[in-house]
Amino acid sequence: MTYQPRRPSILSRMPWWLLAIGLLFVLGLWAITTNGTYASIFRTLSGGVLTTLWVTILAFVAATALGLLIALARTSGNRVLREVATFYVEIIRGIPILVFLFYVAFVAAPAMVAGFNWVFAPLIDWGLLAPATVRGFDFVWRAIFALTVCYSAFIAEIFRAGIEAVGRGQIEAARSLGLSRWHCFRHIIFPQALRTILPPLGNDFVSMVKDSALVSALGVQDITQLGKLSASSSFLFFETYNVVAFLYLTMTISLSLLVRWLEKVMDGRVVR
Repeated sequence: MTYQPRRPSILSRMPWWLLAIGLLFVLGLWAITTNGTYASIFRTLSGGVLTTLWVTILAFVAATALGLLIALARTSGNRVLREVATFYVEIIRGIPILVFLFYVAFVAAPAMVAGFNWVFAPLIDWGLLAPATVRGFDFVWRAIFALTVCYSAFIAEIFRAGIEAVGRGQIEAARSLGLSRWHCFRHIIFPQALRTILPPLGNDFVSMVKDSALVSALGVQDITQLGKLSASSSFLFFETYNVVAFLYLTMTISLSLLVRWLEKVMDGRVVR
């Protein structure tokens, strides 16, 4: 009779940190559903969830597209493109996001409106186009623009690292077979770079969910801004910021677990 070791139970294989987080989530959900104060605060703040997700998703998609273009410029054979892209990345990464938000909201936005009116001055004079105003440039779009520019510099470095991780021999072999630069990138470089890019890209998305709280400094009605308004009017700071933390933790931890799952899926594909 051969000895067969016992398979560990699901509970024993479950990471303790995840169990602790699950317990916190249950406690938070229990407080919101059974305590009238927490339930009222949750209803007040839940409207900011959509704003937070809207700002984050739109800014992240735009930052990913812009970051890819910058990464291609940084890996280009054209020195001018490389120098300009490197200058962009180093400058943007060196400015705190909150400072850049203020700069875009109160400096760049008026300049963009003035530039728009100057470019389309003939159409405005003829009455074919209404002049743009600074008040018409909504703070939500200013925040989205600022987050896009800030995160595009970090995402560009992620793309650059993934692209440069692909062996030069494969690229030279593809070029020798007559593939154009675009087809080489599409069929050889990008599919392999995606395995390297996806985990840090997912982590950047989680970080952007948290950093989107900074847009409350511009008065954008996200979770943090609604929490500040609710706490200042009710003086229930402890309860209000407990709910704020609960909402952010629910989003970020769910996304983090999704990123971990995607990493395992990608690793499984590499093994197979």
